[in-house]
Amino acid sequence: MTGAHEICFVVPGDIDDAGVPSGGNHYDRMLCEELAASGRPVRELAVPGAWPRPDSAARAGLARALAGLPDGSVVLLDGLVACGVPEIVVPEADRLRLAVLVHLPLADEPGQADLNALERRTLEAVGAVVTTSPWARDHLVAHHGLEASRVHAVTPGTEPAPLATGTDGATRLLCVASVTPRKGHDILVEALATLAHLPWLCECVGPLRRDPEHVTRLQRLIARHRLGDRVRLEGPLTGKRLDDAYASADLLVLASRAETYGMVVTEALARGVPVVATSVDGVPDTLGWDPSGAVPGLLVPPDDPAALAAALRRWLVEPDLRSRLRAAARRRRDTLSGWDDTARRMATVLSRLRRENR
Repeated sequence: MTGAHEICFVVPGDIDDAGVPSGGNHYDRMLCEELAASGRPVRELAVPGAWPRPDSAARAGLARALAGLPDGSVVLLDGLVACGVPEIVVPEADRLRLAVLVHLPLADEPGQADLNALERRTLEAVGAVVTTSPWARDHLVAHHGLEASRVHAVTPGTEPAPLATGTDGATRLLCVASVTPRKGHDILVEALATLAHLPWLCECVGPLRRDPEHVTRLQRLIARHRLGDRVRLEGPLTGKRLDDAYASADLLVLASRAETYGMVVTEALARGVPVVATSVDGVPDTLGWDPSGAVPGLLVPPDDPAALAAALRRWLVEPDLRSRLRAAARRRRDTLSGWDDTARRMATVLSRLRRENR
């Protein structure tokens, strides 16, 4: 049973798996904690499965979880779970007050274009859709033809962190991203290969299990360019080890091909670390500006090793540029919102959904 004002939150079963951390899982966990801390009861339903392509057992588990909820329950579903299975979610839309939290449109992940129609069916049926950035909100409205008033942007918060000490102020590069095709590690390696004559070390932090074949190809690319001692695939880091990686970084690099928000960008800025990233989707807004209008990093086109190399070269050889970007990052740090703001805005969306006549 659920309480009258309880929020049911359906999340992937691996939400707390330290071997496969993700921005979506971190958002879900922080949202649960902040909603509860603010006095809003949350019932978490973690559903095991290889989402968004679950097997029959996972489908049955989700169906049972939803069927067991009382009529009128407010249910927030992680889009990774909900968007690929409209045959399970849509029949519950009249009985339950459903909202779907879309961290990333399914078709934005390479090899998932066939899930686009399934996602549309799910999002058309539910009472509210929540995205993690204004860009994603506008994209989903246009792409799926959704009613704009039902689609909301609730951006991630940022946890306060001490300023990074870095190394010499230039040469320690950090990439925090799952090693999958969408994250563009191959573009980063190709760019760094043209800068082998300059001093730098690039630490790549992120899960290696999501696409083992891609990881193997990336390792071969690193070896072909003889960068094995300079580009390090560290695997997933969490807690203090991840904090230590940020603390020792001089620059965050993100070469993504698609990115609705880019939480690692604000995680770096929270430590005063500048960013070189691709200008895709929601990333430019996430990088943002300091109060004076200065951008705390450099943006480059996606899938362009030469452009990324040029930006990294500027960072490595121009001390004045580094000083400007570092100062802008520290000023931008003071403008970041916390997870309490995220929880407050999500609660507003869900409260409105609870009051609506269906």
